Amino acid sequence: MANSPAPRSLIRRPKIEKPPKAFWKRRTASVSRWLHIYLSMVSFVIVLFFAVTGLTLNHAEWFDGKEQVRKVTGKVQLKWVKVKDTAAIAKLEIVQFLKHTNHIKGEISDFIIDDNQCTLSFKGPGYSADVFINRDNGEYKLTETSLGLVAVMNDLHKGRDTGKKWSYLIDVTAIFMSLLSLSGIVMICFMKNKRFNGFVLLIAGALIGYLIYYFLVP
Repeated sequence: MANSPAPRSLIRRPKIEKPPKAFWKRRTASVSRWLHIYLSMVSFVIVLFFAVTGLTLNHAEWFDGKEQVRKVTGKVQLKWVKVKDTAAIAKLEIVQFLKHTNHIKGEISDFIIDDNQCTLSFKGPGYSADVFINRDNGEYKLTETSLGLVAVMNDLHKGRDTGKKWSYLIDVTAIFMSLLSLSGIVMICFMKNKRFNGFVLLIAGALIGYLIYYFLVP
C-alpha cells in the first residue's frame, strides 16, 4: 500500500525566528526606562516645588503677604566697638552675640564700619535684619523684616540669600530634571507605535515656545 501524504495540519514548518535586538539597544531601553521611573519618584517633591514657585514668582501680586517688622534695641560690650583701630573691632563676637540674643535667622551679608557706628545686614529667604551700633556707647537698634511664606519660597526658587548648600541642591535638581527629560526622549525612541507622534509633539512644543518668544516677548 502506497504511503499517503501527511495532512497539512501535521506538517511542521520551521519557525522563522526574528533576529534579537542588539544588546546595546535592549540595554539602552532598559536603562532609560529605569532612569525615567525612579528619577521621577526621587525628584517628584523638589520638581513640584520649583513648578509651583515658578507660578508664584510669575504672579507675585496674587500672593502679596503682609510683611512683619520687629524693632529691638540693646547694647553690645563697649570693648568690642570702642577701639581706635577699626581692625580691632570684634566682628565675630558681635555677630554671634546679635544672632544669639535676638534670634536673627539670616547670614551676615555686610559689616560696615564708620567713624561713629557699625552697620550690619543679615539676609535670608524672605527675610532681612539691619543693625546699627553706636561705637561710642555700644547701643544698637535692630530692624527685622519677614515677608511671609510665599516670599521665602520665591527666594528659594531663585537661590537668593540661601547660601551655598541650597545652591548645590538647585544644581542637583537641574541635573535630575535634565536626565528625566533626556531619558523620556530615549524611551520614546524604542516605542514604534508612539515614536512618530512623540517627536512631532516635541518639535511642535519647541516651535510654539520659539514663536511665543519671537512675536510676543518685547
